[in-house]
Amino acid sequence: MKNHKKNILNLAGWTWSWEATLALAVFGPEFIWDDHQLLTILFVGLNLANGIAMIIANRHFFNSLDELQRKIHLEALALTLGLTAIIGITYSTLDITNLIAMDAEISLLVGFMGITYMVSLLVNRNRYA
Repeated sequence: MKNHKKNILNLAGWTWSWEATLALAVFGPEFIWDDHQLLTILFVGLNLANGIAMIIANRHFFNSLDELQRKIHLEALALTLGLTAIIGITYSTLDITNLIAMDAEISLLVGFMGITYMVSLLVNRNRYA
């Protein structure tokens, strides 16, 4: 149990680190370093490295779960992947064909992905409880 908590905290740390470096890469050029290209490249690269570390931490987290928890997460991930692909492609198609007035923004798809995963986890946990 102690190792499981350590894996959760490790994953949380890398996730927050990835989010912080993403914010710096996106907002830094405009608000901190006046479009200095080398700094922007550095922070985009740092964000990529943090993302890879976050994936590794996620793998360690999943490997620390028991079989039931893995099944719950795997089913939630499968549903999230499928829905995100279908909704994302549909959303992009609506934009390309000008059936929606706005541009398709990846941030909306990422938000949809997070909500789908969270709801899927809750449903699966209640189903297997």
